[in-house]
Amino acid sequence: MEFGLDTFGDVTRDASGTLQSQDQVLRDVVAQAVLADQAGVDVIALGEHHRDDFAISAPEILLAHIAAKTARIKLGTAVTVLSTDDPVRLYQRFTTLNALSGGRGEVILGRGSFSESYPLFGYEMKDYETLFEEKLDLFAALNRGGRVKWQGSHRAALNVAAVYPPAGPGGVAAWIGVGGSPESVVRAVRYDMPMMLAIIGGDARRFRPFVDLYHDAYTQTGGTAKPLGVHSPGLIAETDEAAREAAFTGYKALHDRIGRERGWPPITREAFLREVESGSQYVGSPQTVAKKIVATVQALGLSRFNMKYSAGTTGHSHLMRSVELYGTKVIPLVREMLADRQKVAV
Repeated sequence: MEFGLDTFGDVTRDASGTLQSQDQVLRDVVAQAVLADQAGVDVIALGEHHRDDFAISAPEILLAHIAAKTARIKLGTAVTVLSTDDPVRLYQRFTTLNALSGGRGEVILGRGSFSESYPLFGYEMKDYETLFEEKLDLFAALNRGGRVKWQGSHRAALNVAAVYPPAGPGGVAAWIGVGGSPESVVRAVRYDMPMMLAIIGGDARRFRPFVDLYHDAYTQTGGTAKPLGVHSPGLIAETDEAAREAAFTGYKALHDRIGRERGWPPITREAFLREVESGSQYVGSPQTVAKKIVATVQALGLSRFNMKYSAGTTGHSHLMRSVELYGTKVIPLVREMLADRQKVAV
């Protein structure tokens, strides 16, 4: 079982309530990642976005900088928008990151939940499905190593002896991010990749049918299921009350900003607390959050749990404390609870 932390580099407010510059947020993300490494967290993952409310648009550059400041933590993306990237350059960026970090790099491949990257890089939303399918197919071919002979409709055909630097045996560690589509689940099995479920609302148990489909599809192929993970938001403080107070204002700013773009109503405190109590907000004291993670791990049979600890405009000091408590308190508690329940089961 692995435990990770995710961030999109949400633009935070300082102690006076002023929004930080994106430059400062990027520096803060590095500090958070270094603390995560020291606190015993297994993975730090940075999500790619191209907006004014998220600072991370080039995760691999930050990950390379973090690699130089850390010793053991895995260095991943919370999502790489493969649809609007070049698979060859993406592969090269991660083989380079692996060379620098001693093989700690990994990528979660997805289509993204925002559309800004499509016009930014000269793509059209009408090609949403085919872009991802073709580029995933090319990335998988590159990741097998050796000669690559590939042809698609959205870029020039490729026929090369190899792409350098090579990834080495096993290739670049790559997951497929899934937001709740059966087709995406089957695609992960078809490419024999681990699957990361993005569960950002509602009871996590409602995703059990996708987990069952994942295992059933592997049974039909005769293969062995790869690791299964979940990404969900959360924030940890010394008490439930402190965590809820720190998370709500920042999360509301994030939710309502996106809601204005997509036609959602503003979130109320009552709705937020319902998500905390029975949905997919992992907000509370270490004991509260640990119990909730254990329930999700057991309900879905997970190999990894990633908590998106950046909560909208919630400040850097709260995020640092959350990172510390996650590594030093929550992860040991979860491991202990899972071990105890396994003993009882045996």
